[in-house]
Amino acid sequence: MTTYTIPGMHVREHEISVPLDWSDPGSAERITVFARELVDPVRRDEDLPCLVFLQGGPGGKSPRPIDANGWIGQALKTYRVILLDQRGTGRSTPVNGRRMQSFDKPALAAEYLTHFRADSIVADAEHLRKTVFGGVKWSTLGQSFGGFITLTYLSQAPEGLTACYVTGGLPSVEPDAAEVYRRTYPRVEAKNREYYRRYPHDEQRVAAIADRLAAGDVRLPDGDQLTVRRLQSLGIDFGMKPGYERMHWLVDEAFAGDELSETFLSQVMVRSSYSDGPLFAALQEACYGWGDGATDWAAERERSARPQFAESARPLLFTGEMMYPWMFEEIRVLRPFRAAVELLAARPQWSRLYDLDRLAANEVPVAAAVYYDDMYVDSGLQLETAARVGNLQAWVTNEYEHDGIGSDRVFTHLTDLVRSIGGGVRPG
Repeated sequence: MTTYTIPGMHVREHEISVPLDWSDPGSAERITVFARELVDPVRRDEDLPCLVFLQGGPGGKSPRPIDANGWIGQALKTYRVILLDQRGTGRSTPVNGRRMQSFDKPALAAEYLTHFRADSIVADAEHLRKTVFGGVKWSTLGQSFGGFITLTYLSQAPEGLTACYVTGGLPSVEPDAAEVYRRTYPRVEAKNREYYRRYPHDEQRVAAIADRLAAGDVRLPDGDQLTVRRLQSLGIDFGMKPGYERMHWLVDEAFAGDELSETFLSQVMVRSSYSDGPLFAALQEACYGWGDGATDWAAERERSARPQFAESARPLLFTGEMMYPWMFEEIRVLRPFRAAVELLAARPQWSRLYDLDRLAANEVPVAAAVYYDDMYVDSGLQLETAARVGNLQAWVTNEYEHDGIGSDRVFTHLTDLVRSIGGGVRPG
């Protein structure tokens, strides 16, 4: 076991072998799941309860902390913090283009990807809890997609949980990708209006960038062509607190004379290449698959009904957390996923992620931060879910954007809510 200490945290690393397919645990194919355990160095030998962090995404690896600040610092006052690299991410067996190209048939690649959804992640977490942490119950903190995993956890294995905290991630318990995008496109449009209200001179600059892209072949440093629609996809950042400012400074240095600058093109490549997480793009709509019915490129279909998001529209509107079929043609890192993702979009049936009866009867204390202006996870759908899950307290606030977990106050407020009804743990 690898152990070491970084400022404010003693670290232990864990690796476990798990079946690719938990419905057939005796099958030959296995993958590795990695987790990093953090504890206050002066309390490293104490018997502390565990808090497992469920990262957003899908397809997101756990944080790589450099000090004991933010929610991690708050949690270390009470818990051992378990940072799980969800299957397919980080130091867990990765899902990347090389792996996709290893399959002889697209159908096999698509089937492989179906084993990286919330139900499999929960099974991994339970195996980790039982084999590495002695089977003692633990709490969870789910950020964004981590909240989706939380409700699957409460559906599949509530006996393993003492309390659950969710930040910006209560999913619809009867998920429908089309309804999700019907609700989130208006929020994205509103974020665009706010961006141009805050930086009105950027409207002309963005239009000039789009006109230049439409006029001729512009290449990113990795050789990909930069199209207007790829430029628009940068709007995914508008759901974060500093997203407007990051966009403003990007377009501020867009031109060097009459041509787009190397600085601009390099930054656009990094922000839109998905090189650090192709699984996020591949499974974005698949995370809404549930029971009967194909997701069928729901974001693309909804966009086609909204001419204000056209590439030729002015002011140019940026898009949000939406994945489109063209991405798997135009973006180098995503091209190996193209055939498999097309099959996922057409998949007629999915595993059921949520047990509605079990959620209604839930007794595990749950506290959820619902960000009223959330661009990614519609607050209306979140509140509908909150009303259908037993023992859940929802804290609705417009003080934060989707990255509110970065504030010290969010985690402590959620734990206070659970303690107020006698749940969770007391500070040590």
